[in-house]
Amino acid sequence: MMNMQKARSFVKTYLNYLVIGALLLVFALLSLTGNMSSGNLYLLEKIAIAIVLAISLSMVVGFLGELSLGHAGFMCVGAYVGGKISVLLVEALGNGILAVALSLLVGGIAAALFGVIIGLPALRLRGDYLAIVTLAFGEIVRTLVMNLPETLFGGTLGLESPRYDKKHLFIVGFVCVLLCLAVIQNLIKSKHGRAIKSIRDNEIAARTMGIDITRYKLFVFTVSSFFAGVAGVLYSYSNYRIQSANFDYNYSIEILVMVVLGGMGSINGSMVAAALITFLNVKLQTLLTGDLAVLQNLLYAAILIVIVIYKNAPGLKGFRERYNLKTLIQRLSGKKQLPEAAEESGKEDA
Repeated sequence: MMNMQKARSFVKTYLNYLVIGALLLVFALLSLTGNMSSGNLYLLEKIAIAIVLAISLSMVVGFLGELSLGHAGFMCVGAYVGGKISVLLVEALGNGILAVALSLLVGGIAAALFGVIIGLPALRLRGDYLAIVTLAFGEIVRTLVMNLPETLFGGTLGLESPRYDKKHLFIVGFVCVLLCLAVIQNLIKSKHGRAIKSIRDNEIAARTMGIDITRYKLFVFTVSSFFAGVAGVLYSYSNYRIQSANFDYNYSIEILVMVVLGGMGSINGSMVAAALITFLNVKLQTLLTGDLAVLQNLLYAAILIVIVIYKNAPGLKGFRERYNLKTLIQRLSGKKQLPEAAEESGKEDA
């Protein structure tokens, strides 16, 4: 009995790692044996990048409770700095995994430094004011790299970056997903994570308990910026040219939508929403070409509206509670009823 409980506890704790690892293994085998099309490999790269962005932003929005609209700006920093480093490293080391690892590290650190610089003054603000400052930061970064000398970051034409092998880049991307997931999930479950969530729930009470509000906010903002920079480096390796126009405020809002649709404070939900939204974007771009391209944004918006209504409509509450991922896991593990459902039924009986 104890062994069964330990096994269930292990699966519950590490289920997301096991699912991602299993999918990664399957797709890697298909890729290495030549059974994956170029389009599907590109889709997997985009999904990995989106998941890293969604998980990292979930730290700030979902767990810290602060609204940030500058995530694309930190991604832009990582993409340009990591892309520039990758150009230099390819000449010295070749376009191998060592060059990729060093570029990811440098791009992430550069974005984290900007996170500290922006976070120190900005995190003294709250709500809409913080959102406006981070949004302005994203636009400033985008405009700045565009107007720097062409010899540095390519100017308006963008920076040419080395394209990593399509058969292997998505593997690197999902390894980054696992690392990001491990760091953030373990942080949230630690005493520091409890302090962070207490700031979200009641900042005045947290300050009264002796929690250093500024330090924790800055720490979360910096870690989130680091992984946004890592996603930017992955983006640079996924494309032959980096253009600042791709990192506008619309992209920051799209990342925020992933977090909101996945559920505030839900890491697994953010991952699923990021994969779904990226899949819709890429597939709509592929299917709707030529004159039909004008329908892409219309269909994308309509699908998002349907998802939002499904997740929030009171009339669908019973359907959502009966048919969801948590219920499925409970049934597979042998439990007939969720604790919340059992509690509600007990209240009704009383």
